[in-house]
Amino acid sequence: MSDSEAPGADGPAGLPVAEAGARLRAGTLTSVELVEHALSLIDAYDPVLHSFVLVTRDLALKRAARADEELRDGVDRGPLHGIPYALKDIFAAEGLPTTNHSRLTVSDVATEDSAVEARLRDGGAVLLGKLATYEFALGGPSTDLPFPPARNPWNREHIPSGSSSGAGVAVAAGFTRVAFGSDTAGSIRGPAFHCGTVGLKPTYGSVSGYGATPLSHTMDHYGPLGWTVADTAAAFHAVAGPDARDPRTRDAPVPDVLAAARGDVRGLRVAYSTAWYASDPATLPEITEGIERALTHLDRLGAVVEECELPPYEVFNACGRVVMAAEGFAVHEENLRRSPRSFGRFTYQKLMPGTGVGEGDLRRALEVRRRLVAALDRRVFADHHVLVTACGQATAARFDDFPADWPPPRLANDMQTIPFAVTGHPAMSLPLGFAGNGLPIGVQLVGRGFGEADLFRVGAALEAEFGRRAVRPELVTDGDGRRGRTGTDPGRADVRP
Repeated sequence: MSDSEAPGADGPAGLPVAEAGARLRAGTLTSVELVEHALSLIDAYDPVLHSFVLVTRDLALKRAARADEELRDGVDRGPLHGIPYALKDIFAAEGLPTTNHSRLTVSDVATEDSAVEARLRDGGAVLLGKLATYEFALGGPSTDLPFPPARNPWNREHIPSGSSSGAGVAVAAGFTRVAFGSDTAGSIRGPAFHCGTVGLKPTYGSVSGYGATPLSHTMDHYGPLGWTVADTAAAFHAVAGPDARDPRTRDAPVPDVLAAARGDVRGLRVAYSTAWYASDPATLPEITEGIERALTHLDRLGAVVEECELPPYEVFNACGRVVMAAEGFAVHEENLRRSPRSFGRFTYQKLMPGTGVGEGDLRRALEVRRRLVAALDRRVFADHHVLVTACGQATAARFDDFPADWPPPRLANDMQTIPFAVTGHPAMSLPLGFAGNGLPIGVQLVGRGFGEADLFRVGAALEAEFGRRAVRPELVTDGDGRRGRTGTDPGRADVRP
């Protein structure tokens, strides 16, 4: 449906980050108004979408009032000053629970902020609450956890993908223009792809993971989802940069992504390869055709578009699965041995294969990773700024596609995101419209290390032509006679500090 028809789209929550910021600074809009409107949308429509596990109502209004006061006094903390956001519930925020969507940690209250939350707070942004995730950023759309799984706002019978599921839903539904998630094998890009938002997995080490619950120390990435390329650029700008508390971060300058999001691609060298997806019968024809249209448009705009050769996808996938299995099991080994039944079934079944990965297996996988990084840099990024490829092969799966046990046989290779979590290159999921079933589809853009500016440049150019940012999902309430809360739903917590 069009933006003008979508609930709340004509109100403050429908404003792009830059426009809302300009109005805040001009005094024609207040952060309190932004927050109140966002909370009204969450109250009305999230009971059937389950994107939030915690709404920090009073805290948000308090921070919004402070942001308004500072702006009136001439204090400007940056592009997200006064802008609402939400956090995947693996990020610590002082005084709030970090549930990880798990019975094991549902009552754990953070004693300090994560690095992401601290930078957002210092930047004057306003926390609306904590967002649904797959358990410990791994499991699946489980119904045996403390909170119900989030539902895709385009069709609630379908998953939003994971594990940053609540972030994808909250942004697509218009509850917030930006949200923050993590991506270990595709957990930002998957929800972005399946919910029709922009999602950035930054370069490994460009955003601190301090205070975020780990899954795989050498594959965990942290970054934003946004409704537009420009919104996402502002969100990345707010959290990027080195952190002495996280040795994975690197002392590299933060790219000027705000300027890059204007979309000038003249002279940019763009690579593509169809080998991973075009001949695979699992790939929807609309996705292949969408990528072809995107490449043609970039060529028309003055980019140099050339075909390249990629290493086999299966090698990236196998390497990443071994590393994730070993590192994920190491993170959760104590609880797996002490109280295995406390995990959700999907999470347990995903973690336990790590018991079979020996030290030699992990060493070989890490050596393969080193070779894959070198091959990608040599074959693609020595001569090109951006690689264009598939992000996912199909639209979002239905909840009833998931059997009792993992893995669902038809969904094993739905996403093609793990290669760049293995190599650490920055990667963006960008919407390209919709498939015939009305669900979103998109494309994946990959860049050189710390080359996020090039991704935003290409993303803005494609968004202007194909992004359809004026189209929002139709939202409904419990009273609309459609499927609402599940029988296992304990309700959403509401914190009033």
